Amino acid sequence: MRVASLLLVTALVWAWHYRMWTPAAWQVPTDYVGDAHEMLARIKAASEGDTFPLSPQVIERLGAPFGAHWNGYPTPDKMLMLLLGGLTHVIGLFAAANAGLLLAQWGAALAFYFTARWLRVRWEWAWAGALLYAYTYHTFHRGLAHFSFVFTWTVPLGLLAVWLVAQSRRLEWRSRGAVVCLGAAVALGVSSPYNLLFWGQLLVWALLAQWFGSRRRANLEIGFAAGAAAVAAFLVTNAEVWIHVQEPEGLPLLARNYGGTERYALKPLELFIPPQYHPWDVLAYFGDRYNRWSDWRGEDYMPYLGLAGIAGLVWLALAAARSLLRRRPLPGQALAAGWLTAYASVGGLTNVLAFFAGFQIFRATNRVAIFLSALVLIFLMVRLSRFTAGWKPRWRVATALGLAAIGVLDQVPRRWPEAVYERVRADVESDRQLGRELEAALPPGAMIFQIPVLGFPEVLPPHRLVDYEHFRPYLATSTLRFSYGAAKFRSRSRWQRDLENLAVEPLVRRLESYGFAALYLNRKGYEDRAERMLAELAALGYTRRLQSRGGYQIVVFLNPTTQPKRPLGRVLTFGRGWHPRPPSDPIRWASGDAAISYFNPHRTPITVDLRLELTAVSPRSVTLRHGGRPVKTVAVAEQPAELRLPELQLVPGVNHFTLESSEPAVRTGEGRYRLRTFGLRDSAIRTVAEPGADRGRE
Repeated sequence: MRVASLLLVTALVWAWHYRMWTPAAWQVPTDYVGDAHEMLARIKAASEGDTFPLSPQVIERLGAPFGAHWNGYPTPDKMLMLLLGGLTHVIGLFAAANAGLLLAQWGAALAFYFTARWLRVRWEWAWAGALLYAYTYHTFHRGLAHFSFVFTWTVPLGLLAVWLVAQSRRLEWRSRGAVVCLGAAVALGVSSPYNLLFWGQLLVWALLAQWFGSRRRANLEIGFAAGAAAVAAFLVTNAEVWIHVQEPEGLPLLARNYGGTERYALKPLELFIPPQYHPWDVLAYFGDRYNRWSDWRGEDYMPYLGLAGIAGLVWLALAAARSLLRRRPLPGQALAAGWLTAYASVGGLTNVLAFFAGFQIFRATNRVAIFLSALVLIFLMVRLSRFTAGWKPRWRVATALGLAAIGVLDQVPRRWPEAVYERVRADVESDRQLGRELEAALPPGAMIFQIPVLGFPEVLPPHRLVDYEHFRPYLATSTLRFSYGAAKFRSRSRWQRDLENLAVEPLVRRLESYGFAALYLNRKGYEDRAERMLAELAALGYTRRLQSRGGYQIVVFLNPTTQPKRPLGRVLTFGRGWHPRPPSDPIRWASGDAAISYFNPHRTPITVDLRLELTAVSPRSVTLRHGGRPVKTVAVAEQPAELRLPELQLVPGVNHFTLESSEPAVRTGEGRYRLRTFGLRDSAIRTVAEPGADRGRE
């Protein structure tokens, strides 16, 4: 009954916030812009069987005609996405996403309640803490856009596992504690890598505490087994990065640098600052002030602990200070919170590792706030349970419910105005109608080329277009293929970038030769709303078109050839080792050895002429390797030198080239990108012989 009431209240709060009272409301996502489109696309891909662990992550209906290869883009929570993908076949994509958000709230509440009860917290305080934790502002505010971070049920269980390893005297292999430790470890391994990172640090400290303390064999064995299980689960879930990636020397799909580790690090002050859109104006005032006064913010207001969390943090700090003054052991929550704060804060260990060791991939360490929230709420509920032990039950229950009510009202952000929900509903229905019309007009498997050409993931779209917006027709269909979704910086998708600056007539002629049946354009990506392009298409006779209700999405039907050829890139693709080329500099410089690649889409080799015009900061020799084998060496100095390879055979798939310098890099000035070895002034690759029409997908 107590657990059922917790689930009921959790669901009611969620339904009230998102207005999920009718079946029709469930068929509309809670968000439909930016990152939300990517999350929905992940669920859609899972529903179509494209994202199983240990398998190549190739999204068949994206990145046409070759499929979107996401092997180099690790995606957490694959098992969750597969679960929601299966649910999509029953209740639909958007309802499945909504069910996932509700499941996240339920999971967080149940995990906290279980942990608190394990620690002998009275049920009413465990109930109140569970509701507060489920609606921690740090995670609930993220919503669909940061879907993986909303699932925080692993955190309380992970903390319980750490405490069992560090302190339990009853932990044995056949005990419930061992199940908690191993289960939490596997769950953390297959979910958010950030949570695994923070938990892994606490587990190491727990093992050290046990080793230098009582040194119980069972604790150490189970602790090491839990760590190994978490790592194994992580490796299996993300195995495609090591097993199936085809361009390991390609530029990183996610740009991370030291500056990001400062910008997105935890700023402890933000734990206490309510958001600018807090439901209470008296608290929103402080968020507005911070927004006006601070010039350096990452994820705005995400770390806010809420009034209950702040009270718990203050109480924990006072308890720790008291223990220090009395020379007693610190509370375990204080040790864990202190370490995580020291690691994740600006100027903390995260920046030390990023600066000196290049460990920059986990830049947003402000996300440690969910661990801090769990720690202080567990501490608060334990202390309140003890403090009120002598009270009459009805007073304990009333006080706990009052705290939960005030805390939830504080932590749940303002609801969107009804007009925002209506706009989302209108956009969704517009996409559904466009999808139905497209599938009625085109045969299954037909390819649609999308412009403006955008890479994936994380690009800056032109004009008013939003990143990931090109996923919209994919979400609304089930039989058509789309060009968007191919990984950026990869030779497989280079041909798309070659088309973006073509005039309209050669663009459509080339697309038709590749077998594309339609051209999709989003008006928001053009300064003139694509009026000139549409007029030119009409002048060429391409007048058959579809338009979404909102008028921004337009599909122009083409006349594809019945014998399509596979698109070939017209230029090489730059990989690791190259500096970005400033617009004013005709030379692209390398910082050391540098990689380039080219994709042969055919099933048989092709013959090309390759020409590279190289220069260098000082005399040196540069060797070109193809597939790891040296093929030619040239002497290079400040005057350009040409490296030419006529009739070079390129094998099917990705061809890897490496340019190696005989001398180390030289710094040519102050500032970024001044450490140089050689530069590429010009390059050309021309196909001499290729197979004829080659149907099918790669």
